[in-house]
Amino acid sequence: MSHAALVIPGLDRIGGAERQVMLLAKGLRGRGWRVSVVALTGSGGQAAHELANAGVAFLSLEMRKGWADPRGWVRFHRWLRRERPEVVHAHLPHAAWLARWSRLCAPSPVVIDTLHSSWTGPLGRRLGYRLSGWLPDHVTAVSQSVARAHLSAGLVSRSKLSVLPNGADIEAWRTDPSIRAAARQELNLVDKFLWLAAGRLDAVKDYPTLLRAMSATPEPARLLIAGDGPLRSELLALSARLGLERRVRFLGFVPGLTRWLQAADAFVLSSRWEGLPMGLIEAAACALPAIATDVPGSREVIAHGLTGWLAAPGDAAALAQAMTTLMQRSPDQRRIMGEQARRQAIERFSLDAVLDRWERLYAELLAGKSLSIASAGAAALTGSGSS
Repeated sequence: MSHAALVIPGLDRIGGAERQVMLLAKGLRGRGWRVSVVALTGSGGQAAHELANAGVAFLSLEMRKGWADPRGWVRFHRWLRRERPEVVHAHLPHAAWLARWSRLCAPSPVVIDTLHSSWTGPLGRRLGYRLSGWLPDHVTAVSQSVARAHLSAGLVSRSKLSVLPNGADIEAWRTDPSIRAAARQELNLVDKFLWLAAGRLDAVKDYPTLLRAMSATPEPARLLIAGDGPLRSELLALSARLGLERRVRFLGFVPGLTRWLQAADAFVLSSRWEGLPMGLIEAAACALPAIATDVPGSREVIAHGLTGWLAAPGDAAALAQAMTTLMQRSPDQRRIMGEQARRQAIERFSLDAVLDRWERLYAELLAGKSLSIASAGAAALTGSGSS
């Protein structure tokens, strides 16, 4: 049984990259792989229990000073030598650097890392990728825009890079009228138009623009924001200043979006940049039309005018106009948009199809490594025979 180790900074708070790691881990386990998830920090929380129930091992390196904590490196090297995974697959920068440099002390047959954001980061991050670029066997990007950004910045070589999108368990997001009715009854929003936004309360999601846009949408509109983060107090204060206390509800961190997506009439994303937003993919799988800012990543999910609309980033008036336009569509028109979104999600982001591609990539890299070893052995034998 082949062993894949998925490395991630942490699972105590679940965002798009973390959800993708969870899906990949459970999906590979269901296909007969031995799977371990290694977190740099934290306990893993509920996610660790969910993985255990699926037969996936979880290890925290308990790093206290981020990726530079030497104790975590020692723990990881010991674990690699003991468990000997054939594939080490890292997600997000700190995990990528740990996986890359660790192969110098604890060699692994195949090391891969995945780029999740089109933002290439500050100078330190760019240096980290450049200095370690020779170490991984392959790098994947979740979207074309992420690949282009990192190629343009010189952070990855074209020969090592491929695009492999995020996947979603489409069937798990199938619409359920009974869940929708119960959730809307609980929220006392039976006759309101409900928007859902989801993501960490951080600058990249640009919630101030969303709140200002919300204040310009028609009164029947209500907004749920699922997520937590450092800007929570600031956003609550802004919501109050805009007079949105009755119209906007901050849910805080929620472990799953299923019932909230079922309750919503549409999804909205106001990000300044994205890699390939899982929220948009899951909304599409749930047959919801969506409004998003016209940034790389989001463009690869929304078919403008067919499954939703794109609005200029940072422009509250443009976002409000797009939201109002969608609200003014008839229920049948919105239903057709949602159905088109779901069909696109099935065609492009089905978890089964994405898992097929991951397994092929793992197999190709492992076969290539075996061939290299065999060739080196044959060359050595030939050389000794001719001496």
